[in-house]
Amino acid sequence: MLNIANFSKLYYTGDTLSPVQNRTLMKTEMFSSLRVIHGVAVRTALSVAVSVALATSFAVAPVDAFAKTTTSKSTKKLAKGAAAAPQAKPVKSSKVSARSVGAAKLAPVAAAQDEEVPRAERRHRVSYRMDAHGRRAAVRSVAFQPRPPTVGQAFGLHDTPDSLALRSSVAYVVDQNTAETLFDKNSRAVVPIASITKLMTAMVALDSKAPLTEDITVTDEDRDYEKYTGSRLSVGSELNREDMLHIALMASENRAAAALSRYYPNGRPGFIAAMNAKAKMLGMTDTHFENSTGLTSQNVSSARDLVKMVNAAYQYPLIRKFSTDRSYDVFTGKRNLAYNNTNALIRNPSWEIGLQKTGFINEAGECLVMQTTIHGRPVVMVLLDSSGKYSRFADAGRLRGFLETETAGEPHITSADAGGGGT
Repeated sequence: MLNIANFSKLYYTGDTLSPVQNRTLMKTEMFSSLRVIHGVAVRTALSVAVSVALATSFAVAPVDAFAKTTTSKSTKKLAKGAAAAPQAKPVKSSKVSARSVGAAKLAPVAAAQDEEVPRAERRHRVSYRMDAHGRRAAVRSVAFQPRPPTVGQAFGLHDTPDSLALRSSVAYVVDQNTAETLFDKNSRAVVPIASITKLMTAMVALDSKAPLTEDITVTDEDRDYEKYTGSRLSVGSELNREDMLHIALMASENRAAAALSRYYPNGRPGFIAAMNAKAKMLGMTDTHFENSTGLTSQNVSSARDLVKMVNAAYQYPLIRKFSTDRSYDVFTGKRNLAYNNTNALIRNPSWEIGLQKTGFINEAGECLVMQTTIHGRPVVMVLLDSSGKYSRFADAGRLRGFLETETAGEPHITSADAGGGGT
């Protein structure tokens, strides 16, 4: 049998091969070549497989690692924001610079995280806006809570139709000289009157004949512990009685009205008793007062009673002057404060207003009472429970337009409530 060793021996010794040995040698050479080719192919295949595996691992690993890092950081930020949100103070509105809004390029928060974060946490998520200069301006998402319904809305007073489509559920206009009713909508409804109360506060304070030059100091007792409203008059501020009256009537300063009631001869209880006694004396049978500021839904009245109160207050020159001033500055002993009138119509030269007072709490809606002259006729106008910050002023304009277009001899009363039993 011929093998590799025998072949080598024959080759180097020069011996001649037989035909059988020749064929065997050819087969052996062919077999050896196939083994070599097979080995090369296997090694090549293994090398390619290893290269592909390595390339795939290097390409995928960084992306996965980045994605995991981003997910982890985003989740931590969102969790931190959700945890901190309950401690934050309520925000009325989010302020973003005009430049940020005008030339902003959004840098969105990872959308994939929204599916993993609960709704309560997403509500407090912080996103960012990038302005043209690369600065970040935080835009915070805050929960919105709708305003509770007013007493008028709760009792359906806004459903009462009127020819002027007023936004106020109560509207009443009378001729000041003749007491003739010119417009009537729910004038008998007894509703909260908010800071319209301060007209009575001013009358009782002036009726006491206490010196207007007497200094009055704001204390913790003058804070609003019912609705927790703020005030520019900090505790410790000191003004004389005249200045307190001025800003209470013109700018509806609540702590000024509260301090006035505390400096009454018989204290605050005596002041409230005097307010209710004055209302009874004026024939205001639908009216009741619980405090001097109006920051309570327990201060109630009807439009018909408020006409009586406006007519009574109109007899006090200081109330007419203070309530219709456009602005007034005071020094509190700590700093100067500039106040403006809460009635936008005071700054409108087309209106001739002799006395006015605005008011607002959630239960009362937007309120306004005025003595004004329209086409030479002095009238008293009462608007209560108006929906919308400026709607009471717009309603006053509609009523003025209605009175200006009325022709002599035509009936003036326009209301479903006129002549009825009232609400």
